[in-house]
Amino acid sequence: MATQTLDPATAQETPEALVARMAAAGRAAQRQLALLSDADKAAALRAAAQALRADEAEILAANARDLAAGEANGLTKAMLDRLKLDAGRLAGIADAVDQVASLADPVGEVIDRAERPNGLVLTRVRVPIGLIGIIYESRPNVTADAAALGFRSGNAVLLRGGSEAVHSNQAILAALSRGLASVGAPVDAIQLVPTQDRAVVGAMLTAAGLIDMIVPRGGKSLVARVQADARVPVLAHLDGICHTYVHVAADREMAKAVTLNAKMRRTGICGAMETLLLDARFPHNAEVVASLIEAGCELRGDARARALDPRIQPASDEDWDTEYLDAILSVAVVDGLDAALDHVARHSSNHTDAIVTGDDAAATRFLNQVDSAIVMVNASSQFADGGEFGLGAEIGIATGRLHARGPVALEGLTTYKWVVRGTGQTRP
Repeated sequence: MATQTLDPATAQETPEALVARMAAAGRAAQRQLALLSDADKAAALRAAAQALRADEAEILAANARDLAAGEANGLTKAMLDRLKLDAGRLAGIADAVDQVASLADPVGEVIDRAERPNGLVLTRVRVPIGLIGIIYESRPNVTADAAALGFRSGNAVLLRGGSEAVHSNQAILAALSRGLASVGAPVDAIQLVPTQDRAVVGAMLTAAGLIDMIVPRGGKSLVARVQADARVPVLAHLDGICHTYVHVAADREMAKAVTLNAKMRRTGICGAMETLLLDARFPHNAEVVASLIEAGCELRGDARARALDPRIQPASDEDWDTEYLDAILSVAVVDGLDAALDHVARHSSNHTDAIVTGDDAAATRFLNQVDSAIVMVNASSQFADGGEFGLGAEIGIATGRLHARGPVALEGLTTYKWVVRGTGQTRP
């Protein structure tokens, strides 16, 4: 199985020329993609999923090379977990591509329809955004997720993965491309930038008119750079500072189970809980923190939290605004719902925040007053994921207030156009 390599001609191109050439190919492929039927696009993705399964040995071997390099370069345990593929995870990636193939095609959906008094019939119809650039780090599953979601929604994608996963990304792309080619689908609808030159990122960010939207997925420094430098619209979240508030009316066992899962299931994902808020009147706070500590989590707390367990370390001011992506958690004891809402308002990154309670009125207030992309009641914040939301996969989580919020999947990768039908009307 061949992987994408940097050919001599590409090596001589400037980053701007490389991006312009790949963007032109992507836009041409996107026009071809528009000619495919719903059934054609679904069949192409099913072929791509099957190619991922067939190339399991090659993809896992490529991933092993990336893991070895990551360990040698001192990647954290959480970053290595993001990078790692095994047979089960790769099967999950292929299954996600299959699931995207089974979803309804959003393109052509009529959002609404109205008839004007003069007889004009107006409809708003979903259309693809066009060419989407995805800049990401560490996670090779993004290569397949972004490719599948872009293709299904009629978009071409230009992928720029991180150096940590370079071999994994190349192997996954090769399988996807082979699957598309086997059914005659436009292969250039999914492209991977064939160089790790960081200047290419800058060229993508300033490629207004060539790239229609940028989606960054990675650490805070990457997303901050993209948001600061982009001349292309950006869909992103900067931090995943997710809170779980254990209300006084929470069930004891539910509080322990939800908080433990929210933090420790996978500490390196953006939906992992980073701050635990404990109601001062909840009688089982000591049990909640003990279960986290005994699971291997380092806790950093305020004075009242530290009084619950001597193993809790003092929290600094920075801890309340830190996305650890590791087995570290900040803990505060608060005086009721109002204090919890105030803490969330000051420190949340508007990604995912949750309350554990048996009080419907408290739950409703929390849902109404927390202005995050995802708010939850009695559930682990680790459910903040497109696949768990039934979206097949996600291209990322958006925390802004325009276009799309939360897990961005097929609908979030479309815009709309107005279609006006008349019978010869002229404007007076």
